[in-house]
Amino acid sequence: MTESTPDRARTRFPGISSRAYEHPADRSALVALRSLSGFDVVLRKLSGLINERALRLMFLGGTVRVGEDQFRNLHDMVRDASYILDMQEVPDVFVRQDPTPNAMALGSDHPFIVVNSGLIDLLDEEELRFVIGHEVGHILSGHAVYQTMMQILLQLGARLAWLPLGNIGIGAIVIGLREWFRKAELSADRAGLLAGQDVDAAKRSMMKLAGGTRLSEMSSEAFLAQAAEYDAAGDVRDGLLKFLNLLPQSHPFAVARFAEIDRWARDGDYQRILAGDYPRRDGDDGASVTDEVRNAARSYRESWERTADPFVGKVRDMADAAAGAAGGLFDRVTRRDNGPTDRSN
Repeated sequence: MTESTPDRARTRFPGISSRAYEHPADRSALVALRSLSGFDVVLRKLSGLINERALRLMFLGGTVRVGEDQFRNLHDMVRDASYILDMQEVPDVFVRQDPTPNAMALGSDHPFIVVNSGLIDLLDEEELRFVIGHEVGHILSGHAVYQTMMQILLQLGARLAWLPLGNIGIGAIVIGLREWFRKAELSADRAGLLAGQDVDAAKRSMMKLAGGTRLSEMSSEAFLAQAAEYDAAGDVRDGLLKFLNLLPQSHPFAVARFAEIDRWARDGDYQRILAGDYPRRDGDDGASVTDEVRNAARSYRESWERTADPFVGKVRDMADAAAGAAGGLFDRVTRRDNGPTDRSN
């Protein structure tokens, strides 16, 4: 059990903005979601069907609320993570009897965290600290609102499944939400690392989620090599199959998350934040949406160039060809439009 004070000194990040750790693709996916036809209408309608109060009461009645007298270790961890990431309100945590190793952040006005008992049984203290920080990162970024929406939409979709074509519109939005949330998970992994400040613990948690508790039978180096093999596996058909396998998943596969957190820890951003070089919350209002979209586009381009996936390579080639054709057409139209103007001079 952890004590009432942190077990070791960790760097605190006063005023840190979620922009410090958010994956650029996360922001890009948010922009895409908000541009979906009818998304805002659905959001308003659903907020009236099932609200945060109902969700909180459900967990208050059917799970164990973490506190000083119940699951004290988790209570200390969420308090520490909130302090380190400078989040004013410490979220409630509920432990649910469920063997599936999972955790989630729900709610909007006063978000809270739900941790399955299977995750507590699977992870050690530092690995759990990473997970709690991961969920606090979701809340700080505002992801909990969309996680709540996804849960509501899944329930609503199941109820409408018997209607002819009744589930198609809901299903399309759920696919978009799942894609966004997979990107949001990469952001939350970075927040978890900032809260725990233990790279090895973050990596161990991914390995355990993939292979269980027997870490003595696993290797970080081999797991990273496995991630590289998965990225480059097979031909175009295998790349398409990987894409289809990922569609129903709420999280990226464990090897992909492992490789992403390893890259982020090594590439310098993590160390710069630890050194105090990070964007502050008081600058969020001045953040440029255009700049963020450009950053996201650059991130996608870099990841496409980095990957060895042959399917992504084909998509990249087609996108480049389409961009070139569009550019040529634009040049021809521009020259034609400029022609009469030049002659009149």
